[in-house]
Amino acid sequence: MLQRLQLAAVINLLCLVGLIVVAEIWPLGAPVSRIWLLLTLLPLLLALRGFLYGRRYTFQWMSLVIWLYFAAGVVRTWVASSHPALVYGALEIILTLSLFALCCGYARYSENLRQQ
Repeated sequence: MLQRLQLAAVINLLCLVGLIVVAEIWPLGAPVSRIWLLLTLLPLLLALRGFLYGRRYTFQWMSLVIWLYFAAGVVRTWVASSHPALVYGALEIILTLSLFALCCGYARYSENLRQQ
């Protein structure tokens, strides 16, 4: 079960990275600089290595960091002036909530394996 959670979290994380990159390349409003794109993607890319190796600590801190991306998705959805921006915000919300659930599940079940 732990490997399934890990695989699902990695796929979800890569989907979130892809969604952010596509949204920034295909501007939904005002164009954003490459530095802002790098700052936005940096925590996700740093977490990718820990996700691939199954490090419990990475899943724990990502469950906290992901709320920043959730808040950004809520704001984008709230102020959306076009249909693509609304869809992007909604997808970001869905991906962040599912990644949060996967991170919490992985951290919880890896704790049980650690104590045995």
